[in-house]
Amino acid sequence: MGMTDHAQHELGNVVYVELPEPGSSFGIGDEVGAMESVKTVEPLYAPLSGRVLSVNPKLENDPETINTSPYDEGWMVEFEILEPSQEEGLMDAAAYTAFLAR
Repeated sequence: MGMTDHAQHELGNVVYVELPEPGSSFGIGDEVGAMESVKTVEPLYAPLSGRVLSVNPKLENDPETINTSPYDEGWMVEFEILEPSQEEGLMDAAAYTAFLAR
């Protein structure tokens, strides 16, 4: 679980990230954490139902990594998908780009 480049740009400079505890479970759409930027505080919502395997320890001291490397070093949560059928509702990169163009 992470943030797209477009979303991090809209959010602004990230200054704090609150992530779920490893081992915790969540349902699709549940609030699992929060991100604070210089502009606002935004909740993090689960894209799928899952169980947290690990969180990115780098973000505790360097939350701005989300801004500088959202697709690589700025990942937030690694989780086990509990309901694989929910993946059908996700967008791939092309669909996300088309969605942003609307």
